[in-house]
Amino acid sequence: MGFQLAALFWFCAVLLAYVYIGYPVLVGILAWLFPRAGKIADAGEPSVSLIVSAFNEAPVIAAKLENALALEYPRDRLEIMVISDSSDDGTDEIVQQFSARGVRLLRQEPRMGKAAGLNLGVSEARGQILVFSDANAMYQPDAVRRLVRHFSNSKVGYVVGNARYDEKGRESASAQSEGLYWKLETHLKKMESRFASVIGGDGAIYAIRRELYSPLVPTDINDFLNPLQIVTRGYSGVFEPAAVCYEEAAENFGQEYRRKVRIISRSLNALRRIPQVLNPLQNTRHWFLLVSHKVLRWFAPFFMILCFAASLALWQSPFYKSAALLQLFFYALALVGWIWRPKNKIGKILSLVFYFCMVNLASLVGCIKCFRGDLSGKWAPPRQKAQNQA
Repeated sequence: MGFQLAALFWFCAVLLAYVYIGYPVLVGILAWLFPRAGKIADAGEPSVSLIVSAFNEAPVIAAKLENALALEYPRDRLEIMVISDSSDDGTDEIVQQFSARGVRLLRQEPRMGKAAGLNLGVSEARGQILVFSDANAMYQPDAVRRLVRHFSNSKVGYVVGNARYDEKGRESASAQSEGLYWKLETHLKKMESRFASVIGGDGAIYAIRRELYSPLVPTDINDFLNPLQIVTRGYSGVFEPAAVCYEEAAENFGQEYRRKVRIISRSLNALRRIPQVLNPLQNTRHWFLLVSHKVLRWFAPFFMILCFAASLALWQSPFYKSAALLQLFFYALALVGWIWRPKNKIGKILSLVFYFCMVNLASLVGCIKCFRGDLSGKWAPPRQKAQNQA
């Protein structure tokens, strides 16, 4: 029994080390040694539909539309659409004020969620390239042009932009921790893009060929499922770091936790919707990246629990006793970071430890919600929740 427990401990420990240390290093080496072939040529100026999803976005929608109208892309080649999911806070009225400048409003009734809204929007879109965006994502002027240029390669099916967090809210512990996490994610996207395909999209800024859009069901997460569907059709995905947009980070850990639970539960469900992406024989490079970057990370909290349980069961061994105590100390730091976060270096460390544990708790809950079928296609942006709580 002791041998099996020790094997379980080391199996889980090695997987955790691989997920958070080994994979970021390995994918960088692979991208350097075996880069994916492909060059950027002149893509011309294909027609583009910028589709903005909105539910009760009155505080930000006017700024978003001004930002969209200022994009450096020919206006006769750029269609701007807002899909309102039965907004009732004046969002629609604000959008209608931009109708004379070419902005289209599509209102979805009754409220059915983002996925259904995107189905409606794509059915009405006229562009050859679809660019999906959130209402609070502010694009740099050349963002769309930089996304579109990659479609000169006929093998590219989707392009993901570089979503960053703006300076507002940077002083909050959640924003700083998420910023560090996002730097790691950006590195992984760059390396994955060079090696095979960037895994998943980004709801704030990503583009696809119109003919590659597949209708969604209400519980789908479009910026993860659509790229998977596109890859199964023989196309690849590119990360374009120069196509930049800015959005606000979560104001607190609670908002970030709820967001990640929702994303993980629906992303894991996407694998059930299109299980062929888990076949290593179909697209080995993409399979390796998907499992290493996403699947193993989603299941990391289960490895953490098993690793801790095995070390407790082997308590009589000095080594495993020390391992258990180290894990207890780490989780105690996370608990302290939840309760107390001074504004100094110690506070930053505590916040980062707590953020790591919070993200893994969100993964655990997200996996359980997916297994239980507890998925919802409707959501409210954190801005609205904050207003309701005020």
